[in-house]
Amino acid sequence: MVETINRREFLKKSAVLGIGAGVLFLPKGLRFALSQAEAEDYPDLVAVKGGRPEVMFDRAIKAVGGMGRFVKKGQSVLLKPNMSWDTAPENASNTSPALVANIVKHCLGAGAKRVVVMDHSIEYWENSKKSSGIEAAASEAGAVYAPAEKEGYYQKVSVGGERLNEAMVHESLLESDVLISVPVLKHHGGAGVSIAAKNLMGCVWNRMEYHSKGLQRCIADFLRARKPDLNVVDAYRVITRNGPRGGSPADVVAMGSLILSPDIVAADTAASMLLGRKQGEIEHIRLAAEAGLGRMDLSKLRIERVTLS
Repeated sequence: MVETINRREFLKKSAVLGIGAGVLFLPKGLRFALSQAEAEDYPDLVAVKGGRPEVMFDRAIKAVGGMGRFVKKGQSVLLKPNMSWDTAPENASNTSPALVANIVKHCLGAGAKRVVVMDHSIEYWENSKKSSGIEAAASEAGAVYAPAEKEGYYQKVSVGGERLNEAMVHESLLESDVLISVPVLKHHGGAGVSIAAKNLMGCVWNRMEYHSKGLQRCIADFLRARKPDLNVVDAYRVITRNGPRGGSPADVVAMGSLILSPDIVAADTAASMLLGRKQGEIEHIRLAAEAGLGRMDLSKLRIERVTLS
């Protein structure tokens, strides 16, 4: 069983550091620092194809200097995969459990004090974490599972967005030093696509407010409060229709790819193009770029493309 971490343990932990296009603030003076990855001479984005998800990640993280550039000794890491659905891994509704496990190992190898895995599941959480395979994989790799099914695990924070002014955010996000978004690429009936930015809705309690206030705008707004330090997009198996859950095996296409970037807008832009979307077509990605929360023009980025034999 995955170790369960409770509220009291989270609340004893230190203040959070993240990344941003400037210095952002949450209540109680929580400060966000610029990402190292934006200041170093490494690729802005790595696109890998032709291997298993965990193998592609090994190659991608090596290209950007290793996990030690994002995770320092003694830090707490929140790993946010898609694990909302009571479906098996081959359905592609959830992130590859093997990929999640490998990222956990890299974080611990870089000296992380603790790696927490969580998602505010849409279907019953006890079933979803087991059917997805992520609970078992994360546990074996040394991660901690954070329960997310009760409102008491969430705290109100200021977002300061154009429509999303505040959000009820899971304490594991507020108490983490490093945030890694690990979505599975898929079609989404409301947002167009579900990738790294959409994945962060699984960190909030009041996600139905996104729909009432404007889903696309609220997804982009939340990035003003917290952007991931690293984004790893699982595009090994991809739901191309009837997302985000998928309806049948016919909805799933084997793409055998992975995209990694510290820039969430760049990662989502590149991944959306795998689904045939044009640059700027997905509204929340475009809105995030316009707000200065990342870069959408891939022609201006240094991209490393890798094909594994």
